[in-house]
Amino acid sequence: MILDAQNLFSDQQAVTATANSTNVVDLGATGTPYGNAEALKRDIGKGNKIPLLVQVTEAFATLTSLKIDLVTSDSATLASGNVVHATTGAVVLADLKAGWQWGSDSVPFANSAGMKRYMGLVYTVTGTSATAGKVTAGITMGNQTAP
Repeated sequence: MILDAQNLFSDQQAVTATANSTNVVDLGATGTPYGNAEALKRDIGKGNKIPLLVQVTEAFATLTSLKIDLVTSDSATLASGNVVHATTGAVVLADLKAGWQWGSDSVPFANSAGMKRYMGLVYTVTGTSATAGKVTAGITMGNQTAP
């Protein structure tokens, strides 16, 4: 797989407590065309598929489970107005070993109000805070399908 620094959400990010990805992707302002009363509607999903990859690069320890949400937000800090577009659900500690991947062959798309300006990941830790565990995540050129 090929990762691009401009589309990287997390680069060896230690996830020891609930947190947002260290980076977000700014999808840009939609703007209002001259003579129109309404701004353009965002629709990034048509055309070629946009692969997403989240990979554990250091095994997690002590937490009960980890949930990872792909969100868009009105805020670059993912602090408000988050819309969840995809989720791992609760991934138990036994599965969170180095090499575990959550991949999607395409970033889910939503047009109009469903897709906001900033895209990132939210890591939600359940149980005790993790004492170890790192993640690398981002939009890729293509995901590896063979082990």
